[in-house]
Amino acid sequence: MGAAPGDEVLEVGAGPGALTVRLAGQARRVVAVEIDRRLVAILREVTAGLPDVEIRAADVLKMPLPSVPIVAGNIPYYLTGALLPKLLERPDPPRRVSLVVQKEVARRWTRPGDWSLATLAVHLFAVPRLDLELPRDAFWPAPEVDSALVVMDVRSRPAVPVDDLPGLLRLAERIFQFRRKQLGAALTRIAGPGAAERLESLGIDPARRPQTLSLEEWSALYRAFSGTDGKTA
Repeated sequence: MGAAPGDEVLEVGAGPGALTVRLAGQARRVVAVEIDRRLVAILREVTAGLPDVEIRAADVLKMPLPSVPIVAGNIPYYLTGALLPKLLERPDPPRRVSLVVQKEVARRWTRPGDWSLATLAVHLFAVPRLDLELPRDAFWPAPEVDSALVVMDVRSRPAVPVDDLPGLLRLAERIFQFRRKQLGAALTRIAGPGAAERLESLGIDPARRPQTLSLEEWSALYRAFSGTDGKTA
């Protein structure tokens, strides 16, 4: 997971503590978060002899996150879209985030070409790589899908120069609501007549779909379709 002896680590979805124990042997301190009270009891027992492990029985989406350089964990698949912004869009983001997620999600994050809103956020704030694929029978109880470990090295600054990154992501979220539509049609719904012509002026074919845009094209699109107040013109 990339932890060094002096690091503090936030572990998300610690479960019964297998990774927690391993991290405790590498890092200076581990904050292990688990929402399932039954697993928390096991986690406390497993880590009872480890003084540098702090257990928090909490919902990671509702708790204030500690400022740590490393985040690791095996998160429920429905949490990925909500957790990433909470981790990456903060003034003091970690330097590395290592998460076990659904394999198809991991491939989408690391092999752009069929982007989602989460993929855009990942690439704006980090450089991701698929480190390891994990079959479902590697877990107990076994999930219904295969998983993969994605390691994200967090950028020192966002990948593209945009004055209002939350505004870019808000616009992207609106556009991805029409991901099955062509960009020209989607942006006409959002910004009104003339959207297709503005896209063409950017060198973007209005017949393309949102999931095919690159980071640089998202940046150009945002500058063309937003006003100084960060709202779509």
